[in-house]
Amino acid sequence: MLPVVTGKLALAGLRLLGRSGNALPGLVVERLFPQYLAKTLAALPHGVVVVSGTNGKTTTTKMVAAILAERFRVLTNDTGSNFVRGTIGAAVSSSTWTGRLDADVAVFELDEAHAVRFVERYEPERVLLLNVMRDQLDRFGEIDHTARLLQKVASAATVAVGLNRDDARIAAIAGTIDAEPVWYQVAEELRHLFPTDEELYGGASRAARASDGAAAELVAWDAQATTIRIGETQQTFPLRASGAHNAQNATAAAAIASTFDLTPDEIFRGLRAVEPAFGRGQSFEIDGRDVSLHLVKNPAGFRQSLAAARVEDPARICIVINDDDADGRDVSWLWDVDFTGLADGVPVSTAGVRAADMAVRLRYDGVEAAAVDAALAPAVDRALAATAPGERLLIFSTYTAMWGLHRHLVARAKEVRA
Repeated sequence: MLPVVTGKLALAGLRLLGRSGNALPGLVVERLFPQYLAKTLAALPHGVVVVSGTNGKTTTTKMVAAILAERFRVLTNDTGSNFVRGTIGAAVSSSTWTGRLDADVAVFELDEAHAVRFVERYEPERVLLLNVMRDQLDRFGEIDHTARLLQKVASAATVAVGLNRDDARIAAIAGTIDAEPVWYQVAEELRHLFPTDEELYGGASRAARASDGAAAELVAWDAQATTIRIGETQQTFPLRASGAHNAQNATAAAAIASTFDLTPDEIFRGLRAVEPAFGRGQSFEIDGRDVSLHLVKNPAGFRQSLAAARVEDPARICIVINDDDADGRDVSWLWDVDFTGLADGVPVSTAGVRAADMAVRLRYDGVEAAAVDAALAPAVDRALAATAPGERLLIFSTYTAMWGLHRHLVARAKEVRA
């Protein structure tokens, strides 16, 4: 009880200061009560699912939690804190003052490095691994190092490990674990939408692989509908989180959910209900215009989002780039993204701290920025004004800019509804 009371008091103090999140209370409890997390999680009757990988963690975690909520009470770190302290903060926040945690299962998104630290404290029953791409090289180094981190996480699982058959580094982990490997994949004709890191940098294309034996498969996808097969059951439905990458995330969530006592219908029902995670394909309607907001943080994710943009058929695009600590100070990764596909007449504007740098990058790919403005709200308002009613504005944003953008879009959308 004492760890929870301490954490809740820290959380209350944070709220009095007008701050949000669970990271600080989690850090306080972690330092003062290092055994709290393991003891608390050990009491969960259906254990813990850890979700990790380069791209898609937040959305996939939300999808897994939504599916499991069809049958269980779910604890998850949905405030965006994907370090160990975030999981502790989530547990404290969800507990009563007497220390009782009303949950059957936990689903935690964890940063690749912090996932290793987590499994040193608690061996999760299940792990779901998504992909390995170049991202934050100042923290992780080359991707083979990231793959080794994920292998350590997978090795700690006691029941099952969800593995992406279309990522060679993730697939190779199957031979190093004691838990049951649970495969997910995309149909052969969709694989071009999900290039590997080598393919992004001009390497050889993947060889054909076996199509059987997957717990879940993304069978078809377009902007209107997603088709997923779970075992022998297949359904087509609209996915509220837009983009092909989110359809793949849904397939991964379905695979790990299939290791629980859930029917395919329950899994599909959870996927149909889940809302997009913050800034990950969220949509807004403002003055009769559709606005879609997408987080971009590394070359692979940005390229996948650009591929999805062609399907969404936007009338205008705004790219917002910041270089704060949470984004990564070095924005040279933008030179590994191919923007030539935007040189087809769709106006593109840039905004954020690095708006001018982004405009220069576009020019090298034959795209002349329609407007360049460091100020977020005015840049978005101008892009909206230049978008006709009934048309779509697509916004790509780095992490720190997304908070201000989200607040502004929500406020504009509320004004319209009022």
